[in-house]
Amino acid sequence: MSHASRFRRALVTGGGGFLGSYVCEQLLSCGVEVVSVDNFSTGHRSYLEHLMGRPGFTLLEADVIQDFETPGPVDLVMHLASPASIPEFYRLPIETLLVGSHGTHNALRIAHRYGARFVLASTSEIYGDPLKHPQDEEYWGNVNPIGARSVYDEAKRYAEALTTAYGKQHGLSVGIARIFNSYGPRMRPDGRVISGFIAQALDGVPLLIHGDGNQTRSPCYVEDTARGLLAIAESDYQRPINIGNTQEITIHDLAQMVLDVTGSRSPLKFIEPDADDPRQRCPDISRAERELGWRPQVALEEGLRRTVAAARRPSADWN
Repeated sequence: MSHASRFRRALVTGGGGFLGSYVCEQLLSCGVEVVSVDNFSTGHRSYLEHLMGRPGFTLLEADVIQDFETPGPVDLVMHLASPASIPEFYRLPIETLLVGSHGTHNALRIAHRYGARFVLASTSEIYGDPLKHPQDEEYWGNVNPIGARSVYDEAKRYAEALTTAYGKQHGLSVGIARIFNSYGPRMRPDGRVISGFIAQALDGVPLLIHGDGNQTRSPCYVEDTARGLLAIAESDYQRPINIGNTQEITIHDLAQMVLDVTGSRSPLKFIEPDADDPRQRCPDISRAERELGWRPQVALEEGLRRTVAAARRPSADWN
């Protein structure tokens, strides 16, 4: 996405995260000034190194759970701050819930103060272990509110409710993106499946498959995901929109594809399943196609090749 944007200055919470760094990058490419806010509890400064010193980019180190101030007005707020992997949920359970509640409220208040468009990065996890397949935005989900993943699931469900209520009460223009399994260069092996498989394959160690491997996911290349988020921002559409790839694949076949792309001889090793692990995950993206004119452009195998190539570069930092 490189066309000129109607926005002049954007606040991106969680801009130091994996997806957040791509959102910052694409906004800058559209001529939008960016204020990136992150406390780096799960994000990484290295994600933003290529943007440091670039005209129009400002890094503000702050915790969105606490009150914080932007250095001047903004006309777009992209709220992406949140832990985003199972190990991070376990390490930061209360923080995960608070960033979805207090953090969302703080970001909404900034948007209201300046009359800015607000976009929430929600998740396909709000559908839980779905009883409907593929999942469209009218499906209410099947979620365990006190399970192993609940701090993330409920934080995002609450954030959606708060965003919707705030928009109605204050007349604020709000959008909600339900994101399905982003992956791509710069993603560390932090517990998410594709980065984990790639790191294991390149290290020549077994690829760890939780459960029987028949559960499905629909990975979406990160540049496509970021482009979808910006399309929501530009659209003024007020209801949730799925942003994901409809190319569904089992975890077993995904592991095999990683082996094929890397040329690795690593074996597959089956271990205990993750608690409350969804059996199927695939988006219905007809709303995104109709309302935004958006659909993913990068097929899974091509995206994996780009991600593996980046991971093999001497400059790649997996720590």
